Order: sequence, then structure tokens, then C-alpha cells
Amino acid sequence: MTREQYILATPQNNLPRTENAQLYPVGIYGWRKRCLYLFVLLLLVTMIVNLAMTIWILKVMNFTVDGMGNLRVTKKGIRLEGISEFLLPLYVKEIHSRKDSPLVLQSDRNVTVNARNHRGQLTGQLTVGTEGAVFGHSVETPHIRAEPSQDLRLESPTRSLIMEAPRGVQVSAAAGDFKATCRKQMHLQSTEGEIFLNADTIRLGNLPTGSFSSSLPSSSSSRQTVYELCVCPNGKLYLSPAGLSSTCQARSNICLWS
Repeated sequence: MTREQYILATPQNNLPRTENAQLYPVGIYGWRKRCLYLFVLLLLVTMIVNLAMTIWILKVMNFTVDGMGNLRVTKKGIRLEGISEFLLPLYVKEIHSRKDSPLVLQSDRNVTVNARNHRGQLTGQLTVGTEGAVFGHSVETPHIRAEPSQDLRLESPTRSLIMEAPRGVQVSAAAGDFKATCRKQMHLQSTEGEIFLNADTIRLGNLPTGSFSSSLPSSSSSRQTVYELCVCPNGKLYLSPAGLSSTCQARSNICLWS
């Protein structure tokens, strides 16, 4: 209330008025006013910077109503396009690539894919590292091949390697050699058919040479260059010097000591 309003609102009396009454201004003045304006200015600048950063992030991350960046949320699930990087484990039901496009999983170390049952127990594991792919359990696949100009190796360092199929297993090397090695025993088994080896040359190396009773002189046996392939009753193969008739003997030292 100003001084004039106060004088008009008060009843008139005969008291003498003081002409030298002091006036007190109402409001913010001085350094307080300047600080308030500065605070408002800083708040406005902060709001503008935050708005600009938000718009920049939305622009860079490509936020849309369907997703962000290469990630799209569809009715069938999540769709990723291009190159994406995951820093934590990824849990999904299925992973598919686009039609006629490969699916590439890349890491600076190993890539491990685990399969678990409803109890969380590990039922299968695939680890891809510098030495190739390592499977923790059995693998079912219609085709295994190597990259062009690269060798394909199926190896089990500490256990057995078993390949089986209800309608046969085919192993072929179109432009190279096929080699199978083992430390102990190798079994080629056919329960209802036959084992067919079809090649221009079949070589069996490091076969032992069996002894037999012969009427030929020792000089002729020392110059022996032709041998006969013999089979023991237990299936073991050995060589026997060829003669006019078969020299294979069931009581050969190879068959008796094998």
C-alpha cells in the first residue's frame, strides 16, 4: 500500500502530519536482482543444451516408433540389420538372417553357444576358436565342409569319434586326400551290408610278414619280391611270400601271437 492510499484509507484526525516520513521500497534490488537474472539465464542455457543433446542423441541413435538404430521391434520378435555388438550374454530362442544373406557372429576371442534344458542344465555347447569348432556333446547335421582351399579335420583328442547315420555316411574329398588316423583301434563296421573299397590302387602299409614252412631254398626266399596277402581267422592281415600255391597258413606266427 502506497503512502497516498494509506493516507486516504485512514480516518482524518487532528493529529499533525509528519512531512518527513520515510518510504521503504518493496521488491528485489541491487545484487540480489542481478543474481536472480543470472540464475534464470543459466537455467535457460542448461535447458537449451539439454534439448539440443536430446535431439542429437535421437538423431544419432536413429530412434523411431519401431525401435532404434539397426534394432526393429516387430510382431514376430526383434530384427537386427547390419553390424551389432553385444557386451553381455544374449538369450534368444531363434536367430535368423535375412533371406539370401549370411549370419556372421564375430568376436576378438572365442564364440560360445550354449543350449540348456528347462532346468538350466547344459545340454550342448559349441565353441568356435582359433583351432576350429569344439562341440561339447553329439552333433546332428546333414553336411560338414571346410572353407575353400582349407582342410577339414574331425578330431577327438581324448575320446572316441563316432560317425553314424541310419542311411549311411558319405565322406568325400573332391580335390585332396582323405586321411583317417587313430591311436588305438579303428573299426569299419557294416551290420547289414558290405564295406566296398573302390580305387585304382589300394595300399596297406606296414603289414607284418608271416613265416611258413616252404620247400624252396633259402636263396630264393632272400630274393622274394612278390607277396601274398593273407587274412587270419581273427581278421588280422599279414604278408606271406608268394609261391606256386597259396602260402597263407592259419597257424602262422602272426595269427598265433596276435
